[in-house]
Formats: sequence, C-alpha cells, structure tokens
Amino acid sequence: RSAEIHRTTNETDIFLSLGLDGGSSEIQTGVGFLDHMLTLFAHHGCFALTVRARGDTQVDAHHITEDIGLCLGRAFRDAVGDACGISRYGDILLPMDEVLMLCAVDFGGRAYLGFDVRIPSPRVGDFDTELLEEFLRAFVREAAINLHMRLLTGSNTHHILEAAFKALSRALRRALRPDPERGDALPSTKGVLL
Repeated sequence: RSAEIHRTTNETDIFLSLGLDGGSSEIQTGVGFLDHMLTLFAHHGCFALTVRARGDTQVDAHHITEDIGLCLGRAFRDAVGDACGISRYGDILLPMDEVLMLCAVDFGGRAYLGFDVRIPSPRVGDFDTELLEEFLRAFVREAAINLHMRLLTGSNTHHILEAAFKALSRALRRALRPDPERGDALPSTKGVLL
C-alpha cells in the first residue's frame, strides 16, 4: 500500500512518495507553512510521506500547493489500488484549542468537495489561506474521494488550517484501515469503487 509520483510542469517539479501503513517522513516544499501542515498530516495519519518539491514560489505558493495536492491525491488513489478490504468511510470531529472541525471522507470513487470553512485572515505568515481550499480541491479530484469539511467553531486562522489538515489525515486513516468484518471484500455493492 504505497505509491510514488513524479510530476514536472513549467511551474513545479514534485517528487512524492506515500506509504499508507507508516514509516518516516521528509517534507521539503520551499513553503514553510505548507511543510508544517504536511508534516503534521503525515504524523496524525500515520503515513510515510516524502515530498521534495520546487516551484515558482517567487510568484506565490499557489502552483506548488495545488500541484502537491494533485500529487498527494494521485498517490492515495494508487496506493489504495482496487480498494478491497478497506473500511471506505472515515470521519472525525477534531478539537484544537477554540477550533472544532468536522471532516468526513468516502473513498468511493466520486470526486466531490464540500467545503464550509470560514477563514478569518487572508494570510498566515507568507501563506495565502485561500490555498487550503485549492489544495483540497486538487487532492479530492485526483484521489477520487468525497470529502466534506466544516468548521463548527474557531477564530484563529493558524488553528483552523492546522485542524483541517489533522482532521483530513485522521479521517483518511479511518477510511483506509482494514475492515475486519468484511475481510478482503470490496466495500461496495456495485462491484467497483475507483
């Protein structure tokens, strides 16, 4: 349950490897806040994650953030394979200080993002906070998952973004864990997921 992705465009050059069942992580995106978010994403999801990325960050962090979302989504899709034996659904209600974040995922082959997260500040350090939604939209599209994220309460922008990444990783971990009641069965009556 692992995958490697290498994506090169005129704007970014990204190598990403993912292991769903743990291991070490190394994150180097050239964007400090994104490094922090991906590091805690890997830790809270118990994922082995390596990201080595270069991009046109002299413009801003938009391209590299979106393209890493694309690569991470594709890596999850590839690592899951035919999806036999996974739980498929995962959700969490995650508290972090004054923030309460709801996140639910369905690893069922339908790409959809339901995003109801009000972010009070346009920036955290040098990071444009609107890039959270861009990252998630790219991730969902390539992972082919249904993701709903809703901020129930919260006022600190850093806490909100951090809670979003933590909630996503923990909900994914629950969705991708083996379902002992179904064994290696596909978690769908259609006979196909992805």
